[in-house]
Formats: sequence, structure tokens, C-alpha cells
Amino acid sequence: MMTTFWWLAKAGLLLLLLLAGPLFMAASSNIQSNQNWFDADRSSAGIAPRAEGFPEAIVQVYGARAFGWRGYFAVHTWIATKQAGASSYVVHDVTGWGSHTVRSRPGVPDRAWYGNAPRLIADFRGQRAAELIPEIQQAVADYPYPNRYEAWPGPNSNTFVAWVIRQVPELDVALPNTAIGKDYLGDGYISRTPGGLGYQVSANGYVGLLASVREGLELNIMGLSLGIDPLALAIKLPGVGHLGFRDPWMDKADAATETGTLTGSASGSDSPGEPSGLSLRDPAASQ
Repeated sequence: MMTTFWWLAKAGLLLLLLLAGPLFMAASSNIQSNQNWFDADRSSAGIAPRAEGFPEAIVQVYGARAFGWRGYFAVHTWIATKQAGASSYVVHDVTGWGSHTVRSRPGVPDRAWYGNAPRLIADFRGQRAAELIPEIQQAVADYPYPNRYEAWPGPNSNTFVAWVIRQVPELDVALPNTAIGKDYLGDGYISRTPGGLGYQVSANGYVGLLASVREGLELNIMGLSLGIDPLALAIKLPGVGHLGFRDPWMDKADAATETGTLTGSASGSDSPGEPSGLSLRDPAASQ
């Protein structure tokens, strides 16, 4: 009897730990969870350069809190590309409406996701971006779930972005732990991490373990991830995301500015225009 009690107590504590972050976000953040999708803000955040005023190629990865109550748990991510000399961006993402879930169409790259402000996760420009775009386009075309969408545990929008990143190693992007679905590997159980420099095991996105120099260590339980990032002196909490004291890739990003390439990671940056990623100190984005 006591053994059963202790197992139930441990399970209850684990459940409380996993849900504490989303509950905190529900109580303290300004995530837009009670508005209709048709009148929610979809305006530009002013992060991306104007296509007409920037002749070089651009590749950017964005994330924003998911629409409605799902935003307490997760972010929605997408990729934007602009060919050299093009007058508009192409936005690549996955949505849960329509028979064909993958969308690649001209659009505003840094548009709010139905009321929730976007955050820049990665930014590549110039020659490197030009080399990445054909590979990204091919990866989008090869996405194995073009007619399937499951918000939890995947495949979903974050599964799609993680797939593209894995197929294009030079993209070199670490997604936030709140990108639920990024760990969905389909029929596989072992894969390179999206950010590279590590590997992960996952059982259909329900439970898994990730270890990488870039992402740190993450334990995925029922789609909710918690872990540590030693290089960033950070912890990762379900719902809340990445809470750290430093960004180990800022030096790389600063140096890359001179070559036309900016890279970012989920870190604590309050400015929506900084390439360091989704800010966890901003309760609206909490990445």
C-alpha cells in the first residue's frame, strides 16, 4: 500500500512540475488567449529588413506564442526566406487548417501570430543565406507529413521547422524547448538535434532525451521539456522556456555581423530585434 502511495505521490509531483510553468504563464503573462482569430493582430513587428531596401538574400527563423490557451504551453515557429534582389519574402510554415498543411507563399516574415508578438530565433544574410535557400526549398518539398497535423505531440509546425533544420545542417538553429513537436521523429527513434552538435532519442514525441552542445540537456515528458543549458548558465522549464544569465552564441553572432550572417538561440533578450532569440524575460514571449 505504501509503495503505491509513494508512486502516486511521485507521479503527482512530476505532473505538478510539468504544469507549473504553463500555469504560471496563464496567471502572469499577457498572452492573447481570449480573442477571436479573425480580428487578432497580424501586423509586422518591424524586425525584418524591408525587402525592397535590402538587395541581399535573407533567411530568418521566428517563433511566437501559439494562439489561444496553447500559448501557455508552446510556441509556433516558421521560416522566412528572401532571394537576392527579390521584392518580397516567402514564409514557410505548417498550420492545422486545410488538407495540405505546408504553406510556402509570399508574406510578411515578422507578422504577429494572431495577437502574439514574434521573436527572432536566427538570421542569416548575404552569400550564406543565398546558399541556404535552395536547400530549404528542397527540404520543404520533402517534408514527410504534408497532409497530416497533430497539435500534440506532432507532427505540427515545430516538427516542420525542426525537419527543415535537420535536413539543412548549415542552417544551424537551436529551437526553444517550448517548441512542442520539435522532438517528434515519426517512425524513427534517434536523430541529430536541430541545432547540431548532439543527438536525441524520442518515442513519437511523448518521451525523449536530448543532449547537445548547442541545446544543452532536455528531458521530454508528454511533449513538455525541461532541462539545463550549461553554456548559457540556464535552466529550461515547460511553458516558461529558457531562463539564463548569458548567451554563449552572442560572440558568434556579433562576429557574423561583419560577414552578413547573424545567428541566434533561445536566450534572455528583451529586444524583439536582437538576433539572440526569444526572450524569457518578456512574459509575452517567455522564450
